Amino acid sequence: MDANALLSALLMGIVEGLTEFLPISSTGHLILLGVVIGFEGPPGKVFEISIQLGAILAVIVLFRRTLVSLVLHAWHPGPQRFYAINLILAFLPAAAIGATLHGTITRLLFSPYVVCAALIIGGIAIIAIERLRPEPSIRSVPEIGPLAALLIGFGQALAMIPGTSRSGATIITALLIGVDRRTAAEFSFVLAIPTMLAATAYSLFKARNDLDAGGLTQIAVGFVAAFIVALVVVRWLMRVIARIGFTPFGWYRIALGSAMLAALLALG
Repeated sequence: MDANALLSALLMGIVEGLTEFLPISSTGHLILLGVVIGFEGPPGKVFEISIQLGAILAVIVLFRRTLVSLVLHAWHPGPQRFYAINLILAFLPAAAIGATLHGTITRLLFSPYVVCAALIIGGIAIIAIERLRPEPSIRSVPEIGPLAALLIGFGQALAMIPGTSRSGATIITALLIGVDRRTAAEFSFVLAIPTMLAATAYSLFKARNDLDAGGLTQIAVGFVAAFIVALVVVRWLMRVIARIGFTPFGWYRIALGSAMLAALLALG
């Protein structure tokens, strides 16, 4: 294993950790970086799936108290039960749609042009919704309610379109229905745990024949990088999001999508 391969794995892990939980599309960034550095990882999607697990682990660590409280108290009446019900309801749409349409979506929509379009359209949507959203009336996850949780779940299902961003889709849907920024971000991050674990388990099962020991060092480097960077990013976002809002991420998406589209058209 040469140093360049390990450096490429490190860069991919850093970008995964930076982008997975920001509303800017980790898929779009990984596709772009992979092309720029000529990344060659283990066969199939094993590397991408593994570094995603690193990012998921970071959220589990950061929200471990919330998760333990849900496990211990969701069985009894109270806010933890409402929190758990909201998570289940928001998880169901993406799980159902993903199970039935995953193959079709992968076959038809995994294109750099789709990623560019989704980045730009999603950026415009974020900016518009930040300006037009209703005054927040929901300030904690247990207050979200069953119907609103389902709507957020359908928003999350849009993220199966590459370039959309899972966190972006859930957050802007939550903002539209009156959830405040910090609660929207928290719900998006915690909802990522069952959603991404289910998607990762499914993808690993599909890629089981591609698993071998050859790329384990690359996988380990990318996994650790994604875990450490995601820890920092999620902590930072939860501290500042009420103050800075999501509009800067919308402008960033538009700039990145436009630059990618221009590059694709220039290359023919």
